Amino acid sequence: MRTEPNPTRLDRVFARLDREPERPAHVSVPGMSRHRVVLFSATLGFYAAIVVAVLTTSWLVRLDWQVMFFRPYQQWPELHAYLDYYVVLGQRGPTAVMVAAWLGWRSWRQRTLRPMLTLGMSLLLLNVTVGAAKLGMGRLGPHYATVIGSNEMWLGGDIFPSGHTANAVVTWGILAYLAATPRARRYLSALSAVVSLGVGLTTVYLGTHWLSDVLLGWAAGLLILLALPWFEPLVARAERWLFGLRDTWRRRRAAAGAPASTAPVATPDPADGPPPVRIPGPAQEPATPETVGAPHTGRAQPRPAPGGHTPRPDRAPGTPVGGRRGTHHQERPGHGTPPAAVPAGGPPGGTRP
Repeated sequence: MRTEPNPTRLDRVFARLDREPERPAHVSVPGMSRHRVVLFSATLGFYAAIVVAVLTTSWLVRLDWQVMFFRPYQQWPELHAYLDYYVVLGQRGPTAVMVAAWLGWRSWRQRTLRPMLTLGMSLLLLNVTVGAAKLGMGRLGPHYATVIGSNEMWLGGDIFPSGHTANAVVTWGILAYLAATPRARRYLSALSAVVSLGVGLTTVYLGTHWLSDVLLGWAAGLLILLALPWFEPLVARAERWLFGLRDTWRRRRAAAGAPASTAPVATPDPADGPPPVRIPGPAQEPATPETVGAPHTGRAQPRPAPGGHTPRPDRAPGTPVGGRRGTHHQERPGHGTPPAAVPAGGPPGGTRP
């Protein structure tokens, strides 16, 4: 009997995914157009200008100190409780979970892994670029500043550029990047710009970042979004590899669950008797069970006649005199041999049995 393997939860997920509609044909992959190249170059120049302005302790550093001494959280204390929650929209963990849930549902509906892989690629680029800049320049924040008017660079800090701001630009901007229609892309671009702008200004209000940190964070996040089309071929190769791995796993599961043979096994009928014994050889002739000890001649032995058995000889030829059976034992007559006559006078010795 053939038994089907019990489907696992992953099998049910793939089966449900196979019943969804195919990937929409109108979903286009953004390319690195000339307009995007110009924007990327301008943003890169803005990024470099911010870094140079801070390193040279220019007017931007003086503006940072002025905003810090203004202390916005003391000017508008009623906003503090609300902005403490709003700034969470720039934290990497909560925002990544929320955006991944939405993009995961889109991947399910469209039968493609591109949204999830693009999100993973953007977060990887964000960690590498922004993290390297933070550790490389080591700027201290407003709460830990040591010298008034200095740029606080290379003192072991990690706030330049602002990670909250860059994360808000990338995480919410990826929704606009992956939008299916131009109209949705425009609306989501405006929404992500407002959210990231608000997160950056909230960090300045709370006093955790300089204003120049926020400006550099906006530029760092926008550079990642503009550079994503260069990584689309890598995302496509990763998607093909993952789907190929899934198909290989499915084939192995199907091969492991299939029975070894599906041919029916014949059940012997008790009325037919025992199966015949076949002797290997060129001519397959039926043979009957042989007598134990009889020489094998290659053909069937004749059956004994009914009504008695052939008496066994007293001793096999060539049996030595001092054999296992003593000479004082009288040989028992064979079955069917008439008993010997007893003399009228009784057995020898005059004693009657």
